Parts: sequence; structure tokens; C-alpha cells
Amino acid sequence: MRKVLSCIIGMVFLLSATAFAVEKATPAVKVARMHATGKVIEISSETIKIERTLKGDIESMEFSLDCPVADVSVNDSVKIEYLEKDGKLVASKVVKIILKKKDINPVEIKTVPGKK
Repeated sequence: MRKVLSCIIGMVFLLSATAFAVEKATPAVKVARMHATGKVIEISSETIKIERTLKGDIESMEFSLDCPVADVSVNDSVKIEYLEKDGKLVASKVVKIILKKKDINPVEIKTVPGKK
């Protein structure tokens, strides 16, 4: 009787140890961070709406803001890092993009010969 009881207790111990090992082996799910670049068409303290061009089509995207954004206004170009939570797009980082204008040197300008 003692042998049967000790075998049953040993089996329960082994099965429970295996169950705990399986629970710890599952990795945590990482949330993918995505980004979008576009022109601001609406902005408020809770939301920002941008317009971007994707494969020739103009697309409008609206994001919820975690905190209000400073120094961004309508018609500014921005890059937004966002996450998808509960079916909503939540912006985690909004960066204003400053476009650089290319300077043209007079040496680079070539004249086209014309008829006289």
C-alpha cells in the first residue's frame, strides 16, 4: 500500500512540475510599433488626423494622443509612431519633419543653346 501511495504522490509531483515549466516557457507577446508620415489636416488635444500618400492613393488616418503635442499645427509634415490598442490607433510619438530646400549654385545652371 505504501508503494502505491508513494508512486501516486510522485506522479502528481512530476505532472505539476511539468505544468509550471510549460507556463514559464511561453514568451510575452510584443506589441508591434508602426509609423506613418504625412501632412496634418486636423489636430486637437486628444486626436491628430494626417493625410498620406500610399502607392499613389491619398489616405487619411486618425490617431488618439497620449499627451498633447507642442509645436505642431495644420499643414505641417509629421512622422508618427503608433500602436493599435482595442481597434484604435494610439500615437506614442509625434515628430515634426522639417523639409530642407536644395540650394542651386549658379555653376550648376546650364543654358540651353537656342536658334539665332
